[in-house]
Amino acid sequence: MRFTSAGLIVVTALAASIGPSPSRAAEGQPYVELKQVAEGFTSPINLVSLQDGSGRLLIGDQIGVVKILNRDGQLAEKPFIDLREKMVKLPQGFDERGLLGIVLHPEFQQNKKLYIFYSAPRRESAPTNFNCTSHLSEFKMKDANEADVASERILLEIDKPQMNHNGGRLAFGPDGYLYLGVGDGGGANDSDVGHSPQGNGQDTSKLLGKMLRIDVNKGTPYSIPSDNPFADGKGGRPEIFAWGLRNPWGFSFDRGGQHELFSADVGQNRFEEVDIIVKGGNYGWNLREGFSCFDPKKPNNPPEDCPKVSADGKPLIDPILAYKNFTGFKKDPESRGISVTGGYVYRGKAIPQLQGKYIFGDWSRNWAKADGTIFVATRSTSSSGKWALDTLPLGTGSGTIPRYVVAFGQDADGELYVLTNERNGLLGTTGKVFKLVPRS
Repeated sequence: MRFTSAGLIVVTALAASIGPSPSRAAEGQPYVELKQVAEGFTSPINLVSLQDGSGRLLIGDQIGVVKILNRDGQLAEKPFIDLREKMVKLPQGFDERGLLGIVLHPEFQQNKKLYIFYSAPRRESAPTNFNCTSHLSEFKMKDANEADVASERILLEIDKPQMNHNGGRLAFGPDGYLYLGVGDGGGANDSDVGHSPQGNGQDTSKLLGKMLRIDVNKGTPYSIPSDNPFADGKGGRPEIFAWGLRNPWGFSFDRGGQHELFSADVGQNRFEEVDIIVKGGNYGWNLREGFSCFDPKKPNNPPEDCPKVSADGKPLIDPILAYKNFTGFKKDPESRGISVTGGYVYRGKAIPQLQGKYIFGDWSRNWAKADGTIFVATRSTSSSGKWALDTLPLGTGSGTIPRYVVAFGQDADGELYVLTNERNGLLGTTGKVFKLVPRS
């Protein structure tokens, strides 16, 4: 690896490919580079446009601070918001809690409202053996450069039995409703303390392991869209939009095409997957992992056969792609990582060869060593619906980078960013943000 004076990472290993044609990535995909645009974070986990015409970006750090990246590439000295006093105390080791999601209201320029999902201390009404309580909160702006912490209005509280599998990403859909991805509660196999006998992912009486959808423009503190699957409260929580998820780590709406909702879902030990989420869909966890069956009592030895329909008789929905996890397939050359990181369908103008392709990544190929991967997925024309998966060549090399790939971001122009760090714990300031740019 070498750093140029322009702040570009150029990886020089040979391009790798996943699928039947090893040369497809090198021949059919564009060469791109990662241009560094910001640094000094612990674990940058969100990047969104400020939507005020200034070209500024908000970058959220998992430790609880959101900063403004000005158009000139400089970070504002004063935080946009600092929620550390409201959050659960985070260790310096590995942790999945923190400031996990931030999104601006579609009418932000008029109403100055934004929404944040973060991990707060366990509320008194939660079971005493639970870990924390996640907050979905609305905030208002104090001025053009700072959100008002005192304006917080808590919309939703979700008690978490374990510290991991929080989900927490937020997005407004083309329907104007707020979507929230929530993990299954943590632990392993969706069968730990605080998990239902059938798993939280399959229990529609719980919000854990779900994609939620609410209307923040009506009701107190919100209302339920009338076409939500359980809007009448019968059969499940009315906030639920889809279920059967383990840990939706990064989801986004395609800003073009059919505006589909893409979500990564972190696997247990064997498979990582990406889904297209539809209303009322059940994505199988913990009955399935990727395209494979799953048994929580024998997570590394799945049965050959398993349910193909959910408890309501509807078919379980397969992912659009899945790849092998190094944990379960240590020596398999087709293993590609250990934790999928969701991204975006590219709709920018700078790299036309990526138009309509889904860009995402994997946190790392090794727990102890930063070794992330950036992927590009292409929609298939086959009846199977499976997307073709390749690594995205960076510069003249492969899609791997010597950093943990924590998240992706998108600016107002549809250009994409890769959010990374060099530590697997919440310490230091190795977190950096890169922009995907065409190779110069």
